[in-house]
Amino acid sequence: MRFPTPIPFVEHLGFELLQWADSGAEIAFEPRPELLNSWNVLHGGVTMTLLDVAMAHAARAAPAGAPAESRGVVTVEMKTSFLRPGLGRLVARGRVQHRSTTLAFCEATLHDAAGELVATATGTFKYLKSLPTGGRRLQRLNASD
Repeated sequence: MRFPTPIPFVEHLGFELLQWADSGAEIAFEPRPELLNSWNVLHGGVTMTLLDVAMAHAARAAPAGAPAESRGVVTVEMKTSFLRPGLGRLVARGRVQHRSTTLAFCEATLHDAAGELVATATGTFKYLKSLPTGGRRLQRLNASD
């Protein structure tokens, strides 16, 4: 499945969107050697990015009947708990706990190939139509060059 909005950093990391629906989002990832830390396990920053992207996509997934494509989100706050090293193929599952017209409160879990819980996160996401920097607008203009 393709990500609904191109995100160069996510593409660079090699995240794979498995599910994106009103029930949430599921994203898989196969760690590469250059993304490991000095302990030879997945770097915590990549773990946090995976959880963040899963929650953001859950927040963007619209309730039945509402258009998801028209809304973007930005992370306002995020808390992550690391439970065990990230080894092998990982799957993050993001879900919305509550949403309002301007915010989504989400949670995510990250499991390894054996089904062991690797990390958890909670986050708050703000709905936006565009950024003050014009980021998406610039991306679209550059994409047509």
